[in-house]
Amino acid sequence: MFAQAATAPKLTVPFGAGQHHAEVRRAPASFSPDQPHQVMFYDANAEIYAQGEQATALYQVEFGAVRLYRLLADGRRQISAFHVAGEVFGFEADGQHHFFAEAVGQACIRVFRKPAGETNWRQTLAAALAALVRAQEHLLVIGRQNAAERVAAFLLDMMERQNSDCAVQLPMSRTDIGDYLGLTIETVSRTFSKFRSRGLVRLVNTRTVEILDAATLRAMCD
Repeated sequence: MFAQAATAPKLTVPFGAGQHHAEVRRAPASFSPDQPHQVMFYDANAEIYAQGEQATALYQVEFGAVRLYRLLADGRRQISAFHVAGEVFGFEADGQHHFFAEAVGQACIRVFRKPAGETNWRQTLAAALAALVRAQEHLLVIGRQNAAERVAAFLLDMMERQNSDCAVQLPMSRTDIGDYLGLTIETVSRTFSKFRSRGLVRLVNTRTVEILDAATLRAMCD
């Protein structure tokens, strides 16, 4: 992992072995590009911050994905959120992190260690409210009794957040998805297979799913 000051609007970095290079995009409007910050690069499974640490910064994903999770008393892991490119995380009400944050794969994160100024506090508030809405929607998803409904809602959510018409990139593993949806890895894999056999999705590879029938998936979530 290394860091460098964000002095240029664009950087080109390797996204992963055997993959095309990905262009790091200019910071979205949530934060001003000239606001003091660092650009941090993380390897897969690298810790960004730990539960219990002081919350001294906000984080914005440039590329890759981040998982937030907590370890339960019995040793199990509960993933509370995934964050993808353009999304902001690290909001805390009491100045202390209540979850661990890790890079799912190789990731680039903008770290804003100073509070937002008066000129962009509205954008920061909007980012915080968007994170709150996603958390509320996730509670509704894991409250569903049917595993198929949970997986369908997850795929549609990822498609929308990636601004994709049909192809969904899943940098997280099936285990990650299970820990996020409250399902076992076997149930997640079985559900993907059922969706494929019904012609709802095409499993391009382990990290890419093509949505073939979004309308049916949405109907499952209603």
